[in-house]
Amino acid sequence: MSLGDEPDPAPSGRTVTGDLRALAHPIRLRILSLLTGAEMTAAEVARELRITHANASYHLRLLLNADSIEVAGEERIRGGQAKRYRYDVSKAFTPPPDRAHPQPDDVQIVYAALAAELQRRAREIVTGPEAVGTLTDAELWVDLDEWKQIRDRVAQASEHLHRIAQRPHSPGTVRVSASIALFRMRDAAPTPQEQQ
Repeated sequence: MSLGDEPDPAPSGRTVTGDLRALAHPIRLRILSLLTGAEMTAAEVARELRITHANASYHLRLLLNADSIEVAGEERIRGGQAKRYRYDVSKAFTPPPDRAHPQPDDVQIVYAALAAELQRRAREIVTGPEAVGTLTDAELWVDLDEWKQIRDRVAQASEHLHRIAQRPHSPGTVRVSASIALFRMRDAAPTPQEQQ
């Protein structure tokens, strides 16, 4: 999922608010993660996330309406039709050129959902020498060209991670977490009171 960094032209029909609001829920973020590695039905998503089939269908419908996922096919299951959904990673990392730049309030709701999801994942952390991860938290001032290069390298690494994702519980795989939020900030000069 990419929220963009540089302003884009005005949208052509789709609203950024609608798309971002569809992402702004921990369950929907988990569904995107599942659908990155495998096409799944609502029933499979419900079993994996331990939620009701109706709840899974509801969240899938919201993601589908926001063009965050797509129908990958249909199959007959026990006399009915079941849709298989997938998250097309290429769309996430190569957004359409007419996508509007998200507004700060819209991005805030997505980051709130990411924070909640990170807290849930952190409760399931594995420790030990083979489980060593990385953590970076920083508010820095850096050269703009260097920033763009780092941002692009991180985006490439994120895309690679999404492309190698496999179906949950596949033999030989391990469950990992990746939450990356890189963004430019306003350069707010300190007030006279803050300088004292």
